[in-house]
Amino acid sequence: MRTFFGFFKPLLESIARLETAVARRWVASAHRRLMLVQWSLPPQPEHFDHHIDLFHQWLATRSSFWVERGVFGSLALKGGDVLELACGDGFNARNFYSLQSRSVVACDFDPAAIRTARRKNAAPNLRFELADIRDAMPTGQYDNVVWDAAIEHFTPEEVTRILAAIKERLTPGGILSGYTIVAQEGGSKMLTHHEYEFKSKEDLLGFLTPHFSNVTVFETAHPARRNLYFWASEGTIPFAPDWPDWVSHSKKG
Repeated sequence: MRTFFGFFKPLLESIARLETAVARRWVASAHRRLMLVQWSLPPQPEHFDHHIDLFHQWLATRSSFWVERGVFGSLALKGGDVLELACGDGFNARNFYSLQSRSVVACDFDPAAIRTARRKNAAPNLRFELADIRDAMPTGQYDNVVWDAAIEHFTPEEVTRILAAIKERLTPGGILSGYTIVAQEGGSKMLTHHEYEFKSKEDLLGFLTPHFSNVTVFETAHPARRNLYFWASEGTIPFAPDWPDWVSHSKKG
């Protein structure tokens, strides 16, 4: 039997390789066309379909910044209940947060985003809700709240009110995590939908510290953009000295 399959394996492998090469090119091309239709023709959508990143842009640009959000957000997960605000297409809720949590409630005010999320990114412990977090944020208590790529879509006054509502929904020691972009030099916005783009780490920190005792903001740089990530809590946040998943050593001399 081994000899039989060993004889045909090179042929079968060649066929499979050809099939995957054709499929890869077709899928990448299809997602490139989807991006052109969605973002080159007005009006621009309120959310981005991250399957375009997965199947087209990542291979075309070799830029991994789009997965940073899920990675850094996952570092703060406590394994319990998660609320994701302005979840967009739900890619991170499914592929990062739901895998490490008991349950995830992910909400967005855009019906098109929720339709995309339910169609493409469903998971057994994940529920997508249509909700405007300015006045209808899901209630309950959560070990983690995620606010990724959305804080810049609100005015400074709205950001302050939303942060207060987030604080009420976090369990003791619960962690808020999130991401935003750094404003471009010259004042032009990255997207017309943005209400307020943060100028620096210190600018973002100034919004978070009135609400949380422990806050970390850090920056990553890519050729086309600079990104800000944050963790905020009354308890321990990632890479704090008492974070249970962290140990460090420095040899001097």
